[in-house]
Amino acid sequence: MTAVTETAGEAAATSPVSRLPLPLRFAARELRGGLRGFAVFIVCIALGVGAIAAVGSISRALVDGISEQGQTILGGDVSVSLVHRELPEGELAGLESLGEVSKIATLRAMARRPDGETQTLVELKAVDDAYPLVGELEVSGADTASGALAATDDTHGLLAEAGFAARLGIEVGDAVEIGNGRFTLSGIIEQEPDRLSDGGIGWGPRAIVSHEGLEASGLVQPGSLLRYTYRVLLDGVASDARVAQVAEGLESEFPDAGWRVRTRDNASPRLKESIDRFSMYLVLVGLTALIVGGVGVANAVTAYVERRREGIATLKSLGASRRVVFLTYLSAILILAAGAILIGLAFGAAAPPIAGLFLRDALPVTNYGPFPGELAKAALYGLLTALAFALWPLGIAREIPARALFQGRAQDQGAWPARWLTVLLAAVVLALCGLAILFAADRFLAAIIVGSAAAIFVALRLVAWGIMAGARALPRSGPLAWRMALTAIHRPGAVTPSAVLSLGLGLTLLVAVAQTDGNLTRQLTVSLPDRAPSFFFLDIPRNAAEDLRQTIEEVAPDATVEEVPMLRGRIVSLEGVPVSEIEPHPDAAWVLRGDRGLTYAETPPGNGEIVAGSWWPENYQGEPLVSFAAELAEQLGLEVGDRVEVNVLGRTIEARIANLRKVEWESLSINFVMVFSPNTFAGAPHMVLATASLSDAEERGGAEARLMREVTRDFPTVTMVRVREALNSINDIVRQLAWAIRGASGFTLLAGIVVLGGALAASHRHRIHDAVILKTLGATRGRLLWTYVLEFGLLGLVTAAFATIAGTIAAWAVVTFVMQLDFVVFPWVALAAATGALAVTIGLGLVGTWRVLGQRPGPWLRNE
Repeated sequence: MTAVTETAGEAAATSPVSRLPLPLRFAARELRGGLRGFAVFIVCIALGVGAIAAVGSISRALVDGISEQGQTILGGDVSVSLVHRELPEGELAGLESLGEVSKIATLRAMARRPDGETQTLVELKAVDDAYPLVGELEVSGADTASGALAATDDTHGLLAEAGFAARLGIEVGDAVEIGNGRFTLSGIIEQEPDRLSDGGIGWGPRAIVSHEGLEASGLVQPGSLLRYTYRVLLDGVASDARVAQVAEGLESEFPDAGWRVRTRDNASPRLKESIDRFSMYLVLVGLTALIVGGVGVANAVTAYVERRREGIATLKSLGASRRVVFLTYLSAILILAAGAILIGLAFGAAAPPIAGLFLRDALPVTNYGPFPGELAKAALYGLLTALAFALWPLGIAREIPARALFQGRAQDQGAWPARWLTVLLAAVVLALCGLAILFAADRFLAAIIVGSAAAIFVALRLVAWGIMAGARALPRSGPLAWRMALTAIHRPGAVTPSAVLSLGLGLTLLVAVAQTDGNLTRQLTVSLPDRAPSFFFLDIPRNAAEDLRQTIEEVAPDATVEEVPMLRGRIVSLEGVPVSEIEPHPDAAWVLRGDRGLTYAETPPGNGEIVAGSWWPENYQGEPLVSFAAELAEQLGLEVGDRVEVNVLGRTIEARIANLRKVEWESLSINFVMVFSPNTFAGAPHMVLATASLSDAEERGGAEARLMREVTRDFPTVTMVRVREALNSINDIVRQLAWAIRGASGFTLLAGIVVLGGALAASHRHRIHDAVILKTLGATRGRLLWTYVLEFGLLGLVTAAFATIAGTIAAWAVVTFVMQLDFVVFPWVALAAATGALAVTIGLGLVGTWRVLGQRPGPWLRNE
């Protein structure tokens, strides 16, 4: 027997565990006892880490896909684009010397059936035989894409998306008219390799024709809203350095070309920017869920310390230092956190392949990871969160003397962690917030969101203390169940702080999103249509403007028609500084990106108010002058007297800012950033832009449909945009984004529900004790049940009230100051928040206490 014992002792002494430091050996032994009580801990960490890892990995997969497929998305290595005009021979020859060139023209136009009964707005694209230089245009119903566009007699071929045929009610082989041209639908576009390079919102389905077909349509007129793009596939080895060198050479060799140069590494800048911003928001929401889960971590650690108080007291009594005790239980917590983090990382790593099943047809996802950088960031967030919420209860246990632990009075000692531990905890919290801001695409916005979440976190803690103080101060009158509920809310170890904090953050987010979404939807579906015109008419030839007005007045005599001349151009410099060297205010960046609509006028626009400077006199013939939108001028640092250079039709024009005017963009009437003096564009070819606002009676009487038929028949080259349909398209996108954001916010609420469930589970032992005592004194199960309903109902109502107020204030700030729209409170949001909070708190509370009500007093009292 002795030999066996000695052998076992020697084996134990030489085991891997025995060679670990003492705190780790104790921690390993602690964990051998099982993971009882740590389910919420593991779920909370795994949920938060998994959400952050999944969003980060999917975002990285999309961005990498755009980068890797940049040549395909752009349609070449380099592209140059111009508005209104084609490249002159000299500049075209410069491009052709670099490699193979493909010319593309894009514009919006009206397509209609030959009988004139049905028409639709389309995104028209004209291509040459070289298209596409990279990738493949996949079509169905035709043998080859190039053959499908060939002309037969006076009819040209046309390829279109399935939505085109559905809107017109036609099939492959049927005839369709665009402008003055007649086309045959030769096939359906299944995959367009360079579609993402266009960016923006497509107002209609894609249709592709040949350049000959575009010429036959009559849509190419001086001043038409037409963009020419030339893609270049470089000869030889086209390294990133060479592509960048070519782009810089084009800018320097042709400084006055008036074109926009893009390279394959920036093939779809708007899409990448949207992905970065949206993923940043979702990561911050995931971090919020992780922080909510941190409350569950704190609860689990506190309950763990409570369960292990005898073990802690024993270690201290046998001479273990406070350092050894602290490191022992911190090691155990970190081991569990590492396991939970691994679970979350596994989910995050699996997210891109799963998302790829749904995004493969829409976005260029080619690399599904895993992405170590994104996983490492999520793991770091999880580790810091576990530390931030575990250090405090462990620090308290470190300071409590052994006799207090043996007597079960650990929670009554009022101990605080050591000063150095408090400093460490503050450093961990600051690191968590700092990393969230550092890793964000927009650090300023991230700082606002992190600060708001921290403020709400502190406010919810204060609300919880306020509830407990109020319950303590209320007079003990009324029914017994009411008095018992008030006592349960403020007693030591009450679930009030955990319940308010865990539910409050998620509910606040959901209320803010719902109120913002409601206001934006209202603006798009109610407010704007009431003030917006019924139609926009684009590309009206100057000699046809009066005839179009007469047609509108014949169909809708009460309609209000507004007409202005329109050109397209882009800002080249501000005060002599090229736009490429300007870092604009984020809200004004769009003004310097690409080309803008320009106009000229003798008199000030009727829907604008001059706030600085003065308008030019009639028949003005001096230097070119421009009226600039006041808010945008302020964001760009412009004042009256400053100079702006614009490129129009390849010609650079410098104008002095004569005045600043307030523009009501939300009216959706004709508005321009810049309105020039008439002499600026003397002799320049241009089109006319018009709007028509029909009366309510005319809209109800079917005048819109009649007007569309008349205009597309008599003015086939004029493009009509029905404002209500455009708003519906935007509203659909907003609604989809809102659902995605709601889902992410709901994730935070889910974490809160898990935390609340854990808090109730942690209080299980105290509730059994109370129930046994009260049953011994004669309390019935019904009375106890009603007590719990009152307790959880009060917590749910107060939490819902705070979430409604805080979420509504946040939504008001976003809608008023960021979106600059009128804010309206939606009462149903408050009702939904209150109902949801009551259902969750009372439901979870009763589920957690049902077993408590069934406890028999005898066995419990004997064990005590």
